[in-house]
Amino acid sequence: MLTVGVEEEYLLVDPLTREVSPQAHKVVAQASTLGLGDRAGPELTSYQVEARSEPHTTMKDLGDQIRTMRAVVAAAARQHGLNIVSTGAPVLGRPSPAAVSQGSRYARSLEAFRALDDEQSICACHIHVGVPDLAVALAVSNHLRTWIPVLIALSANSPYWAGRDTGYASWRTLAMARWPVAGPPPYFESPAHFEDLVGGVIETGAVMDRGGLYWDIRPSCHVPTLEIRVPDATATPDETVLLAAVVRAMVATALKAVEAGEPAPRPQPEILRAACWRAARDGLAGASVDLPTSHLIPVATRVEQLLQWICPALRELGDLDLVGAGWSRLRADGNGADRQRATYRRSTNLIGVVDHLITTTTG
Repeated sequence: MLTVGVEEEYLLVDPLTREVSPQAHKVVAQASTLGLGDRAGPELTSYQVEARSEPHTTMKDLGDQIRTMRAVVAAAARQHGLNIVSTGAPVLGRPSPAAVSQGSRYARSLEAFRALDDEQSICACHIHVGVPDLAVALAVSNHLRTWIPVLIALSANSPYWAGRDTGYASWRTLAMARWPVAGPPPYFESPAHFEDLVGGVIETGAVMDRGGLYWDIRPSCHVPTLEIRVPDATATPDETVLLAAVVRAMVATALKAVEAGEPAPRPQPEILRAACWRAARDGLAGASVDLPTSHLIPVATRVEQLLQWICPALRELGDLDLVGAGWSRLRADGNGADRQRATYRRSTNLIGVVDHLITTTTG
């Protein structure tokens, strides 16, 4: 049974203005004392708080801990007169230039990357699946690359940025893509190829260390996992659990393909990047790129292809009904971006969108 854990990032908002508020150091300290301990932490900007789950083998246990994490961080925020929202980007406020968190690492980042740090008040959901070693992690990564656009479409939850509709379902995906080492990972021929490439980019100064490898899929540099960094911070705990179940089944399916000696798809890097852009723009609406070709097909068809690929693993892991029900909800109600825009149409203002996010984050 493959283990799975998540890292979630939340934004702090003022309950009166609904704008982002730079008080993460207070909330992190409070959340730690309320039971999260070192599983609560800061992020690059002081608008963000991170919470980390433990590794789990069942989605029920993971879901229970995610709900507890969100409840604890929300309670810590309220003690400082704040709310939290789980969304990929700030809906209201002036998050740029960013209020960078204290610490030597963040100071080094600001010195090295300058204005790139200005718009990093963005939040993600990182999913970790246990793997035995680097060689297996890289082989699995090769098999998962073509599905990155589908994960973007499913998880898109950042249509607004600082008071305006960006026109994208996942603006966070575009913000991350500007970093020198980000987006879809390369196809890795071997661990030696990986080590040579990582050593080279560190030598150029394009990343400070392995923690700065912002590829959508990467071997974790601190725990024995493959880390999938694609999703925006999800609107609800149930969506985090849905994505975790899908990702774990993807890894399980890829593991069997590796063991069977099946070659991984190798789409042209430019087409893969274009497919990710299209998914970030349109989310679950419109068309998706049918990788490894460049043909356009309905997004729902592409999602169904993914679910068909991982169906045996979902059944074996006991998550088939959970994922089926979750996909049905997304098809009916839309992803997080769709629901944010639907809330705006009803309320006719972005304050209503922030209030919607406050409610769904812990609901």
